[in-house]
Amino acid sequence: MRKSRLLSIPCLLIGLMLLNGCVPHNTGSTEVGVRTVKWSLLGEVGVVDQVFAPGATYFFMPFINDWHTFDTKIQNMEMTFSTIRGDRKSRDDLLFKTIDGNDISLDVIISYRIDPAKVVQLVQNIAVTDINLKEIVIRPATRSILRDIFGELKTEEFYIAERRSEKAEKAVRNLNERLNPMGIIVEKVLTKDYRFNPAYQKAIEDKKIADQKVEQNKSAARAALEEYREKLAQSLGTYNQMVAEVDGQYEQTVLETDAYYEHQAKIAEAIRAEGIAQAKGITKMREALSGSGGETMVRLKVAEALQGKKIILLPLGEASGMDLKTLDINDLLKVRGLKSLENK
Repeated sequence: MRKSRLLSIPCLLIGLMLLNGCVPHNTGSTEVGVRTVKWSLLGEVGVVDQVFAPGATYFFMPFINDWHTFDTKIQNMEMTFSTIRGDRKSRDDLLFKTIDGNDISLDVIISYRIDPAKVVQLVQNIAVTDINLKEIVIRPATRSILRDIFGELKTEEFYIAERRSEKAEKAVRNLNERLNPMGIIVEKVLTKDYRFNPAYQKAIEDKKIADQKVEQNKSAARAALEEYREKLAQSLGTYNQMVAEVDGQYEQTVLETDAYYEHQAKIAEAIRAEGIAQAKGITKMREALSGSGGETMVRLKVAEALQGKKIILLPLGEASGMDLKTLDINDLLKVRGLKSLENK
């Protein structure tokens, strides 16, 4: 009993000495901490299975403890051709070949974050700092996977934003399959500028110019076709108008002809009726003249015709010596003192 008390006194003294030597360890507002025990008189040595929360201060003895922090906010890793921006001050873009064999370089931005629940495993197995994690895990994984995925595109497909977006989404899925078990969550892959081999780039630009000319010619052809259709429509309109006018004139002529025919038919009918009436009248007159009063009527008409006429009576017969067959009326009139009929 006395021995155990004697042993506890030095241990207490050592504990007090260690407590007096504790130093503060902080975590930022978005950081989590991991403690590693390097040496311990009584406890276990190694990474402590505890995640220290953001925005706090913790006290540990120096030298016998290590302290590691990881930022859990969204972080960006930019790999670009430019030497004045991006993670590195040198060319850092992705270089690969398209599926049809052309060289291309691509600028990308990877957005990722660290899963706080897995930072202990990160420290135990992979990395002890954000920079270390980025360089030995995230950068190699992303460059490898992105080369493979974007290399599935044909050269011409890089001009189509939808195709690049499809491959970027696939890259996010593939990266998370590899990195999620390590405690790294990839949120987004953004593609920026891309560049082809200079000779091929020139060929593409020439093709673009040629395609633009083709489109211009197609547009001109479409415009000419539209103009033709418009003129055809105008011609059809004129034609239809002329046909309508001719049809109208024809209908009008038919109506006028029918009206004229009807009018003439009525006139003919009237003439026929008048002729029939006159014929009936003549027939009646003939019938009347054939009777006993016919001779009297004839005499009356002759008398009416002779009324006011000068009548000369000539003696005829053998006693007078005149023969009508050889008689010259003019000579006779001269004898009578009348004017010759020849001077009338």
